[in-house]
Amino acid sequence: MEKNHAAGKRKANKKIMAGIAMAVTLFFVTLVVYKVDVTEYAVVTQFGNPVATIDEAGIRIKLPDPLQSVRKLDKRVQIYQADSLELLTLDKKSVAIDYYGTWKIKEPVTFMKTVKDKAGTEARLSDVFSSSLGIQLGKYNLEELVNTDKEQLKLDAMLADTVTYAKARASEYGIEVIDAKIRVLNFPESNKQSVYDRMKAEREQMAKKYRSEGSEEAAKIRADAEKEQQIILSEAYKQAQQIKGSGDAEAIRIYGEAFQKDPDFYEFIRTLETYEKTIDGNTTLILPSTAEILKYLSGNPDSN
Repeated sequence: MEKNHAAGKRKANKKIMAGIAMAVTLFFVTLVVYKVDVTEYAVVTQFGNPVATIDEAGIRIKLPDPLQSVRKLDKRVQIYQADSLELLTLDKKSVAIDYYGTWKIKEPVTFMKTVKDKAGTEARLSDVFSSSLGIQLGKYNLEELVNTDKEQLKLDAMLADTVTYAKARASEYGIEVIDAKIRVLNFPESNKQSVYDRMKAEREQMAKKYRSEGSEEAAKIRADAEKEQQIILSEAYKQAQQIKGSGDAEAIRIYGEAFQKDPDFYEFIRTLETYEKTIDGNTTLILPSTAEILKYLSGNPDSN
């Protein structure tokens, strides 16, 4: 009975020792083994100094803490959203800009040494983006940034220059700037009204100019139309006179032929035409009885 009890006790002790050994092993493993995700950088430091950078996913081994430690950094593209900035354009117009930028960690060790933490990251990014926007915005007039005419609009070029400049500035912090976009470009509240009044005055001046140019163009069109009208009328009158002359000549020719064929009939027709032109219902003629024009009215053409 005592032997069985002693054997059971030894067996229990072995299980306890095995459990302790396993726990110690697991604890040791957690000190030397670490996992790197596909979205992370892992920087191994030895007594605070970086000794290795891991950028591929997998299981890695290091010396146990505190000999070596691991700091993990996000390698994905991230968004930096800033507060509104008031900046000046080339033509000294004050504008308020709401923007955001995209970035990622390019050199983990440099990033750790210069940026250190989230607050440091935001401070560096604020300096990079704001200074880049300020410098590039100062190279363009306001009408090149806000305009309905695509030919004059250069906002995309300004942002491209901003990103190029920001890349150079951010590289010293181990950061790669990907892009920058403006969400809102507005006038500061303090001078909005004065800007609107100036814009209104400029638009009214432009409208007046356009109306003046329109009136001038209309007068020119009317003058050209009147000139064309005179040319057309003159040409038409010329053609009418030519046609009338041709008709008169033809009539004279016909009258001449008629006179040659029957002089008395020709004289009769001509006299009737004279009556038609000179006598109507309201005409009163006082003529001597021997007047040539009355010979067909008296009923005796041969009386004279």
